[in-house]
Amino acid sequence: MAELMKIKSAEEEFRKKYFYRNREAEENRQRETRAVIRIQSWFRACKVRAYLSHLHKKAVIIQKIWRGFTARACVRQMVKAAYFIMKMNFYEEMAVRIQRRWRGFFVRKYIHDFYARKKYLERLLINNELMRRELDEIQEVQRRERECLKMVKEQTARVYKAHRLHHLISTKQCPGVFNSPFRSAPHEMELLLREVKYQTPTWLPPRSKGCLWDMSDPAEPSFSGTLEPLWIKSTRACDLRPKLPPITRKKQQVKIVKARTITDVAEV
Repeated sequence: MAELMKIKSAEEEFRKKYFYRNREAEENRQRETRAVIRIQSWFRACKVRAYLSHLHKKAVIIQKIWRGFTARACVRQMVKAAYFIMKMNFYEEMAVRIQRRWRGFFVRKYIHDFYARKKYLERLLINNELMRRELDEIQEVQRRERECLKMVKEQTARVYKAHRLHHLISTKQCPGVFNSPFRSAPHEMELLLREVKYQTPTWLPPRSKGCLWDMSDPAEPSFSGTLEPLWIKSTRACDLRPKLPPITRKKQQVKIVKARTITDVAEV
């Protein structure tokens, strides 16, 4: 009986302890659940963060590899473009050099040939020398013509003066002014007065201004039937003046021949 009582008392105590413990467990269950949930969330967060960091690292590696590949491809493309541009520039420079050499050769040979230009300049010098000689001959002809005309003017002036001074000719009774006894030979004016015959002056209308032989004054009297000296007859061929030669060479030679014939006639 005593043992039964002990067992019943122990059972009661066990029930009380179980009840208290269950109540404490129920009281601590929510707190422990929140703690467990927090621990689980932290652990899972650590796992997820580790996994995400792992994925991030792998993504960085993939991106690094891809970006390196794309960058190398772009660089290769840029190098190819730069190399192509460099080759094109080199080819263009070589083409320009070849064109320059060829054009220089073509111009020197066919357009501005040195030897052809030298021959042309030599021919030009020869033509210039011939033209200079021809012009000198024409100038000499014109000078002779001017001298001839000047001589004709002087002789006509002398003849006119002789006509004006014909009354001073020497005679048997009067020796005259120009025929001085102190001279060994008669004066030139005296000889001219002997050649010229006296004629009464006749008034004529004035001649045209375009005439080459109109050297006397229109107001002066003209003497008809006067003695014409030989130098006036010889200078009648000087009426036609030689003009400048034309461009063609044949006509120049003809003009020069005419001028020479004129000079020959004038000299005769």
